[in-house]
Amino acid sequence: MAAIKNMEGLTIDQINHELNRGAKFVVFRYAVSLIFITVKNGSDIYFIRTDESSARYSWKYSLLTFFFGWWGIPFGPIYSISSLYRNFSGGKDVTQEVLNHFNSQQPAVDVVA
Repeated sequence: MAAIKNMEGLTIDQINHELNRGAKFVVFRYAVSLIFITVKNGSDIYFIRTDESSARYSWKYSLLTFFFGWWGIPFGPIYSISSLYRNFSGGKDVTQEVLNHFNSQQPAVDVVA
């Protein structure tokens, strides 16, 4: 799992409270091209709180795509447009995947009767 940013200093209870209020875990896309090679990749995971805008974190990936994503043939423009659309739409919501990962890491508790 990728690193999760913007959770510094939060306890599990605070994170759960934010998630209940509508916070989410998001990944942004970016594309980089060199004539015949185009790479589309995802950012680290960002924790977007309820009162935050995802644009605060997506702008650098959008700028990277805007300046370096278009130049590949034929996929540069295709990947760039899809990456910019995804970023301007708030990023890809991966909240459920993150929660599933955290839940799978919980050790099983043996109950002795």
